[in-house]
Formats: sequence, structure tokens, C-alpha cells
Amino acid sequence: MPPSLTHMRTLLAAYLDRNPDERGVLAELLDALEASGDPTERSALPGHVTCSAVVIDRHRRVLHIRHKASGGLVLCPGGHVEATDGTLPAAALREVEEETGIPASALVPAPEFRDGPVDIDVHDIAPGPVKGEPGHRHYDFRFVFRLADDAPGLTLRTEEVTGAVWLPFEEVSSPSLRGKLAASAPDGAIVPVNASAIVHDGHGRYLLHLRDANKPWIWEPGCWSLLGGGREPQDRTLRDTIVRELAEEAGLTVAGLEPYAVENVTGTDGTRVPIQLFTGLWSGDPARLRLTEGVMLAWVTPEKFPYMTMLETTRALLERHAAEHPAPAEGPGAEGAESVAEPSGRLLHVVGVHLYLEHDDRVLLGLRHPDSVYAGGSWHALAGHCEAETATACLVREAYEEAGLVIDPADVELVHTVHMRERPASPPRVQLFFRARRWEGTPELREPDKCVAWRWWSAKDLPEPIVPYARAAIEGIRAGRTYTELEWAR
Repeated sequence: MPPSLTHMRTLLAAYLDRNPDERGVLAELLDALEASGDPTERSALPGHVTCSAVVIDRHRRVLHIRHKASGGLVLCPGGHVEATDGTLPAAALREVEEETGIPASALVPAPEFRDGPVDIDVHDIAPGPVKGEPGHRHYDFRFVFRLADDAPGLTLRTEEVTGAVWLPFEEVSSPSLRGKLAASAPDGAIVPVNASAIVHDGHGRYLLHLRDANKPWIWEPGCWSLLGGGREPQDRTLRDTIVRELAEEAGLTVAGLEPYAVENVTGTDGTRVPIQLFTGLWSGDPARLRLTEGVMLAWVTPEKFPYMTMLETTRALLERHAAEHPAPAEGPGAEGAESVAEPSGRLLHVVGVHLYLEHDDRVLLGLRHPDSVYAGGSWHALAGHCEAETATACLVREAYEEAGLVIDPADVELVHTVHMRERPASPPRVQLFFRARRWEGTPELREPDKCVAWRWWSAKDLPEPIVPYARAAIEGIRAGRTYTELEWAR
């Protein structure tokens, strides 16, 4: 879709707040944005919106190219808006890559302008008899980007461009742009203006945030990520930023936050976003936090990372941190923690959490991978082991990780409990079955190494082979029973 009128009006309003003396010069553009037509169409008269990219390198020089269409004038990369651009900055990014070969991933948006234009220039375009175009005006929105040090060399599109040159600020070809750059004095240094936190408990567990899947306009929709956000005017430092973001997003206070690294991620527009990472220790219950954004918070151990939906950069970062901070031999996240010796007469029970999902008198079951350590090749309910979390939090986490289902903890109820011990040498297990009254999504294979199919089965005609205690629970639920003891030696 082309950029919306609301998007363009918002950019123009913010620009005029910074440059109120230009309201008269831009009156024609204001009128165009209040009309019902598309002001980015080339046929829009007396003028239409175009976009340019002001690319600044580390030496405080601005990239200019010689456009054939302009008779060889030296200008910033730019051109007309296409229907697929979506936003005006996206149009500028597309133009700079098409004309110079610099991809969006090698550009960092200038934080001084917060995605708004540094300049909006109005200039006349002579009639084009060859194309049958009358004389008209261009309202050129100019967006500033910094060039990454590892950016590729220029690859000029020779059918449109005859050359390129890097000019210092005082030699920039456009007088209005030259004045704006001189007034704002941006440099070529790339510094983070976003902060995130690696919160861990010192025993191998990491606090991760599941972001909303039904908001495609946000960064990392539907992914597990770190808590964090962008710097606000009131933040003196990025440490202030991360402290504020943790409090705003989750009501979380983490003592002893320390800088860890600066990492680059890809923004929603494809540009590079440097993020200052902090790390700190916390060991509380995520279910007790006041989550204001996203779906949920959960403790996760590194062996789960490959099976979770997260950006590769996030996964690599967490795995690196885990390798640098190995879990101690004992603790909540340590392997073998279940076998810690207990006082005489006491035996730890393993808690399993299961999803009982009904639809049109059918129940959802998954076919376990043939190579699964437990019940390979058998049908089973969606399930997982309860870690250092509430049972409902575990259910919500496993439903999303295994099948992409989004469930609100308030929409589940405990409908059956199976108390069992499969073998004398095995620990006793408490298997909790929760019914979800509502959910979002359609079951999908998110962990194909564990489950190879999801299918709805008639509760009166369950498949074979099926995990015995799953059958016992489903039959108990259908009969109105809430408890089953299974496989205990009598």
C-alpha cells in the first residue's frame, strides 16, 4: 500500500512544529494532504510528494549523485514514491538502494529527527514533452541516515545515474538542506539510542518477553525477545532508558544493571538499529509482574532457544551470554536439579501441564516424533514440564511455543489431575490438565522435532497408540471426574 494520508500529515505536522516559519511555503502541500486524492501519484497536480535520502558518512559528508533525469544536477539520492513503499522513509530507502546499491541494512536512521524529515523542499519541475508531463512541483521529504562503517561500496545504476560524490555540509547542493544540516550539526558517529536488558537468575535461566503476534507494525511481532525500548527526552543516559523501560513494560526493578555489549538488529524498515545491552540478576516469579506490553514473560533455559520463535541475532546473543556465564552445578536451571537429595521420607514430584482443547466435540492431540525419548509415535495432549513458574504460565508458554496458540491465563480452568508413577525408579508425577475456554490461532507445527502433526479427534473415538494417562484424563474429563491415580504399585 502507498503511504497513508495520516502518515504524511503526521510527518508534516512534526516538521512544522520544528520549522513553524515554513508554514507559508508549504501551504500548497498542506492543502494537498487535506484533499482526498493520493499526493504521491505522479499525476497529482500542481505537485506531488517525492522522497530523498540524506546519507552521511563518518567524515560528515553527504552522498550526492548526478541524475540523468535532472540534466546532470548533483542531488541526494531520491525520486518518486511507489505504491509498494508503505511509508515515506521506505521510499527514500528504496531509492538510495536502487540508485547507489547501498542497502537499508547499511543505514542507521538519525536519532535527531526520529524518523521525520530534516527538510521538505519545494521546487519546480519543467514540462516533460516526451512523457507528456506538464510543469509541476515536487514536495521533497528528505530523511537523514548514517552510513555504517562496513557498508558496501557504491554500485551506481548507470541508466539513471552518471556519477557520485561525497560533499561536506557546507557544499551540499540544496540551500535549504545545507542550512538545516548546519543548524542541527549531526555527525557521522553511530551511537545507540535503544537499550535492552539480558535478565538472568545466575542459574542458567533467562527472562524473555513474548511480543504480540497480531501487531505486524511492531518490532519482532510474535517473537521471544528481551525487554527494552528507545531513549526518551527525559533519559539522561541509556541506563536511565533501560531502568524506565523495565518499570513501564513489566513493573520490574533489576539491581546492578551493567553494560554488556552493543548489538545491531534490523528495524521494521530494514535499517540497522544499534542497541546498548545491559545485564542484571533477578530471580522472582514472572507471573507476579505487571506486564503492560506483549503476551507474557517466562524463564527459559538455553536448551529451549532453538525451538522458540526469536530473531537469530537474539538467539546468538543469548547463547553467547550463556556460554560466558555457565550455570552452577546446582540451582533452578541446572541439569540434574531434580535428583538433589531430599530429607528422609520426602520425594520431589515432577509437575506436567497439559492443554485440553475442545472444538466441535473433538479434542486436539499431537503425534509425537518417532524419535522422541518419551512416547515416540504416540498421540498426546500438548504438554510440558512446569519450570520455575505457575502452572498456568507454563501452559500459556507451551501452547505458544509448540503450536502457536495464544491463550490468556484468565481463560483456563483445571479440569483433571492424574497422579502417577510409571516405574518404581521414576519420580512420581502430577499431571495437570487445563481446559482453555478461548484461544487465538490455529495449531501449527512449531517444534517439528517433537511433534509431527496436530489433529482434532472425536473424544469418543481416540486414536491409537495414545499415551495411556492422556486417554485416562480425557475419559475422566468426559465423565465429569477431576482426579485419576494411575500405575501406582498397590
